[in-house]
Amino acid sequence: MELKFKVAGRIARPVAEVFEAVVNPDHLSRYFTTGGAKGRLETGVTVYWDFADFPGAFPVEVVAVEENRRIVLRWEANDGAPSDGEAAVTASAGYSTTVTMEFEALEDGRTLVTIAEEGWRETPTGLSASYGNCQGWSQMLCAMKAWLEHGINLRDGMYI
Repeated sequence: MELKFKVAGRIARPVAEVFEAVVNPDHLSRYFTTGGAKGRLETGVTVYWDFADFPGAFPVEVVAVEENRRIVLRWEANDGAPSDGEAAVTASAGYSTTVTMEFEALEDGRTLVTIAEEGWRETPTGLSASYGNCQGWSQMLCAMKAWLEHGINLRDGMYI
Protein backbone atom coordinates (compact mmCIF):
# COMPACT_ATOMS: atom_id res chain seq x y z
CA MET A 1 0.00 0.00 0.00
CA GLU A 2 1.42 3.35 -1.06
CA LEU A 3 1.46 5.85 1.82
CA LYS A 4 0.07 9.16 0.62
CA PHE A 5 -2.75 11.58 1.41
CA LYS A 6 -4.55 14.65 0.13
CA VAL A 7 -6.36 17.37 2.13
CA ALA A 8 -8.20 20.43 0.85
CA GLY A 9 -10.00 23.54 2.01
CA ARG A 10 -11.59 26.68 0.64
CA ILE A 11 -10.26 30.09 1.68
CA ALA A 12 -12.48 33.15 1.16
CA ARG A 13 -9.73 35.20 -0.46
CA PRO A 14 -8.46 35.61 -4.05
CA VAL A 15 -5.93 33.06 -5.26
CA ALA A 16 -3.07 35.60 -5.45
CA GLU A 17 -3.52 36.51 -1.76
CA VAL A 18 -3.70 32.87 -0.66
CA PHE A 19 -0.67 31.91 -2.75
CA GLU A 20 1.34 34.82 -1.33
CA ALA A 21 0.42 33.70 2.22
CA VAL A 22 2.34 30.48 1.53
CA VAL A 23 5.35 31.64 -0.54
CA ASN A 24 6.13 34.73 1.55
CA PRO A 25 8.03 33.78 4.74
CA ASP A 26 6.72 36.81 6.65
CA HIS A 27 3.13 35.74 5.98
CA LEU A 28 3.75 32.03 6.60
CA SER A 29 5.36 32.82 9.96
CA ARG A 30 2.20 34.58 11.13
CA TYR A 31 -0.03 31.52 11.06
CA PHE A 32 1.96 28.32 10.41
CA THR A 33 5.73 28.29 10.96
CA THR A 34 5.45 29.63 14.50
CA GLY A 35 9.23 29.55 15.01
CA GLY A 36 9.74 31.45 11.75
CA ALA A 37 10.27 30.83 8.07
CA LYS A 38 13.40 31.93 6.25
CA GLY A 39 13.42 32.31 2.49
CA ARG A 40 10.75 32.92 -0.11
CA LEU A 41 9.47 29.83 -1.92
CA GLU A 42 11.04 29.97 -5.38
CA THR A 43 11.93 27.11 -7.72
CA GLY A 44 15.34 25.61 -6.95
CA VAL A 45 15.99 27.17 -3.53
CA THR A 46 16.12 25.65 -0.08
CA VAL A 47 14.24 27.51 2.65
CA TYR A 48 14.10 26.86 6.39
CA TRP A 49 11.00 26.38 8.49
CA ASP A 50 10.88 26.33 12.28
CA PHE A 51 7.95 25.50 14.55
CA ALA A 52 7.76 26.50 18.21
CA ASP A 53 6.25 23.09 19.05
CA PHE A 54 8.90 21.19 17.04
CA PRO A 55 12.03 23.31 17.66
CA GLY A 56 14.93 23.46 15.27
CA ALA A 57 14.73 24.91 11.79
CA PHE A 58 14.81 22.32 9.05
CA PRO A 59 15.44 22.58 5.30
CA VAL A 60 12.63 22.52 2.75
CA GLU A 61 13.69 22.02 -0.87
CA VAL A 62 11.53 23.98 -3.29
CA VAL A 63 11.20 21.80 -6.39
CA ALA A 64 8.74 23.95 -8.37
CA VAL A 65 6.67 27.10 -8.02
CA GLU A 66 4.04 28.06 -10.57
CA GLU A 67 2.63 31.41 -9.50
CA ASN A 68 -0.93 31.26 -8.17
CA ARG A 69 -1.20 27.62 -9.25
CA ARG A 70 1.20 25.08 -7.70
CA ILE A 71 4.08 24.57 -5.25
CA VAL A 72 6.10 21.35 -4.99
CA LEU A 73 8.36 20.78 -1.96
CA ARG A 74 10.63 17.99 -0.73
CA TRP A 75 11.62 17.51 2.90
CA GLU A 76 12.92 14.91 5.31
CA ALA A 77 10.41 12.14 5.99
CA ASN A 78 11.28 12.19 9.72
CA ASP A 79 9.91 8.72 10.41
CA GLY A 80 12.86 7.37 12.40
CA ALA A 81 15.25 4.58 11.56
CA PRO A 82 14.17 1.76 9.24
CA SER A 83 12.95 -1.32 11.11
CA ASP A 84 14.97 -4.51 11.21
CA GLY A 85 14.52 -6.63 8.13
CA GLU A 86 14.17 -3.77 5.64
CA ALA A 87 16.47 -3.60 2.65
CA ALA A 88 19.99 -2.49 3.45
CA VAL A 89 19.79 0.22 0.81
CA THR A 90 17.40 2.22 3.01
CA ALA A 91 19.01 1.37 6.34
CA SER A 92 21.62 4.11 6.56
CA ALA A 93 20.15 7.15 4.85
CA GLY A 94 17.15 9.33 5.51
CA TYR A 95 14.76 10.04 2.71
CA SER A 96 12.38 12.74 1.62
CA THR A 97 8.68 13.00 0.89
CA THR A 98 7.10 15.23 -1.73
CA VAL A 99 4.45 17.82 -0.90
CA THR A 100 2.32 19.29 -3.69
CA MET A 101 0.13 22.32 -3.03
CA GLU A 102 -2.39 23.36 -5.65
CA PHE A 103 -4.33 26.63 -5.74
CA GLU A 104 -7.53 26.96 -7.74
CA ALA A 105 -9.45 30.22 -8.14
CA LEU A 106 -13.15 29.51 -7.70
CA GLU A 107 -15.94 31.37 -9.47
CA ASP A 108 -17.20 32.86 -6.20
CA GLY A 109 -13.84 34.55 -5.46
CA ARG A 110 -12.64 31.92 -3.00
CA THR A 111 -9.56 29.73 -3.45
CA LEU A 112 -9.47 25.95 -3.22
CA VAL A 113 -6.17 24.82 -1.71
CA THR A 114 -5.25 21.14 -2.04
CA ILE A 115 -2.19 19.69 -0.29
CA ALA A 116 -0.93 16.19 -1.06
CA GLU A 117 2.09 14.39 0.38
CA GLU A 118 3.63 11.08 -0.64
CA GLY A 119 6.76 9.00 -0.48
CA TRP A 120 6.95 7.39 2.97
CA ARG A 121 8.36 3.94 3.47
CA GLU A 122 5.66 1.33 3.87
CA THR A 123 6.53 0.63 7.52
CA PRO A 124 4.78 1.27 10.83
CA THR A 125 6.95 4.36 11.38
CA GLY A 126 6.27 5.58 7.84
CA LEU A 127 2.53 5.14 8.41
CA SER A 128 2.70 7.02 11.71
CA ALA A 129 4.72 9.86 10.13
CA SER A 130 2.24 10.13 7.26
CA TYR A 131 -0.66 10.40 9.71
CA GLY A 132 1.19 13.12 11.64
CA ASN A 133 1.83 15.13 8.49
CA CYS A 134 -1.76 14.70 7.33
CA GLN A 135 -2.83 16.21 10.65
CA GLY A 136 -0.27 19.00 10.28
CA TRP A 137 -1.34 19.98 6.76
CA SER A 138 -5.02 19.92 7.77
CA GLN A 139 -4.17 22.24 10.65
CA MET A 140 -2.18 24.46 8.29
CA LEU A 141 -5.23 24.89 6.06
CA CYS A 142 -7.42 25.74 9.07
CA ALA A 143 -4.82 28.17 10.42
CA MET A 144 -4.42 29.84 7.02
CA LYS A 145 -8.19 30.24 6.68
CA ALA A 146 -8.51 31.76 10.16
CA TRP A 147 -5.56 34.09 9.55
CA LEU A 148 -6.52 35.29 6.08
CA GLU A 149 -10.25 35.61 6.72
CA HIS A 150 -10.27 36.80 10.35
CA GLY A 151 -6.72 37.75 11.42
CA ILE A 152 -6.68 35.01 14.08
CA ASN A 153 -3.57 32.87 14.70
CA LEU A 154 -4.95 29.42 15.61
CA ARG A 155 -1.52 27.95 16.35
CA ASP A 156 -0.59 30.55 18.97
CA GLY A 157 -0.30 28.59 22.22
CA MET A 158 -2.03 25.51 20.79
CA TYR A 159 0.91 23.12 21.03
CA ILE A 160 3.18 24.54 23.71
